Amino acid sequence: MLPSWSKDKVLKGGRAMSKQNPTLMRMTRAPFLSSILAPTLTGTLLSANLMGAFNIPGFILVLIMGVGLHVATNVYNDIYDTIQGTDKVNVHRNEFSGGSGVLLDHPDLMPKMYQLARSGLVVAGAAALCLLLFIDQRLWPLLALLFVLAAFFSKFYTAAPVKLASRGFGEVSVWFAFGPMAVLAAAIGQNVGLHETIYLLMPIHGLSTLSILLLGQLIDVEADTKAGKLGVASRLGTRATAWIYLFVQSAIILNVFVMFFGFPGKSWPVLISLVPYLYIFPKLPRIVLKNHANPDGLKPAAGLNVQLHLVFSFLMIAGLLIYMFE
Repeated sequence: MLPSWSKDKVLKGGRAMSKQNPTLMRMTRAPFLSSILAPTLTGTLLSANLMGAFNIPGFILVLIMGVGLHVATNVYNDIYDTIQGTDKVNVHRNEFSGGSGVLLDHPDLMPKMYQLARSGLVVAGAAALCLLLFIDQRLWPLLALLFVLAAFFSKFYTAAPVKLASRGFGEVSVWFAFGPMAVLAAAIGQNVGLHETIYLLMPIHGLSTLSILLLGQLIDVEADTKAGKLGVASRLGTRATAWIYLFVQSAIILNVFVMFFGFPGKSWPVLISLVPYLYIFPKLPRIVLKNHANPDGLKPAAGLNVQLHLVFSFLMIAGLLIYMFE
């Protein structure tokens, strides 16, 4: 999230610019690491329940790997959105979309941002190598595949020549990375791997993160279109994207009920995660459908949607904790 402006400002290109260097939290967009923490924790809890044991080193190393990859993703996204001009033309940046703006305010930090992104990949790679010592050898190829694919997504979501976000694959890669891939990595850390019960959890956190991306695209559509970052909103229009967003939220609710009916034993605790869909989500459809082409009108919805994501993720973790001991 963007911190409040410092009193110590200068003007550059007619825009307020802080003289103070940004914090590490701003450079890595740390508040959004919840998108990797939630599937890592829920995947670990469900897998530990299936195994009847908790692999502590496996959990710690998977967590380090996931955070390292997510930091690399966030920083690379800022780097290449700046290089390709997306951030420069975005006049609707806010704390929930549009990147951090670090390199617009501090272009001299470009080498440090590259170093930070590469460090995230190195830390994640080291954690993955250490994880090999704590999991069954049959899971090694699957772990290697997940790491390589995640590292590829982290850079080439925005980087040339692939630019997934510009070719209609950005939404799929975000869902896959923060849903099936993240949950499966957590399962591997507990020596579970592919399991029919794990499949039921795989989609849900990716859908929740995708909902944030879709609202962000609605707010940033003008800048994205100008810079050639052609996601769903740029390709299909804002009205269609608003309905896709609501479909994604409906899919999250459906996924919770699939888990409720599909998990072995007394699975009622997973229904706790739907509480924010009773008191936060009902406010969103009207705002999103009415303001789908009005970025300023959508900013309150973006804030509500992040609240929904955070509360939902927390309650899903709490629900699985209760499920483990039920």
